Amino acid sequence: MQFMLLFSRQGKLRLQKWYVPLSDKERKKISRDLVQTILARKPKMCSFLEWRDLKIVYKRYASLYFCCAVEDQDNELITLEIIHRYVELLDKYFGSVCELDIIFNFEKAYFILDEFLLGGEAQETSKKNVLKAIEQADLLQERLSWGNHTFNYNLNDAC
Repeated sequence: MQFMLLFSRQGKLRLQKWYVPLSDKERKKISRDLVQTILARKPKMCSFLEWRDLKIVYKRYASLYFCCAVEDQDNELITLEIIHRYVELLDKYFGSVCELDIIFNFEKAYFILDEFLLGGEAQETSKKNVLKAIEQADLLQERLSWGNHTFNYNLNDAC
């Protein structure tokens, strides 16, 4: 996979993950062109399209489009399944994910994606294992923030 984009029906980019080195200018142009191309397509059209030297696979879930660019030899159906698995993971974590969850918890959306995909390849196909890793990271983060809170509190008591 070359990259993944999440964007709204209004064309607002909500998440972008690039697995190939490109300049910011190239990324912006690709994002703009692809968002316009996909939003211009009719809902009943195929979710696969040839674009430049890549295959674009996209799927709309509620108000968000999930779009992946893969190389010519990659399987579109597997890519569609990867998109679906990511949506399932987001749903499990957020409880029926919506655009606002992505906007206000973008760091968690990226973290979930990074637990699932590594370098554009699925590293863990088990939803259960990915969710367990996310839960463990949340617990660790909670402990660390609780530890910092206790540390700050003790410093304030000492003064």
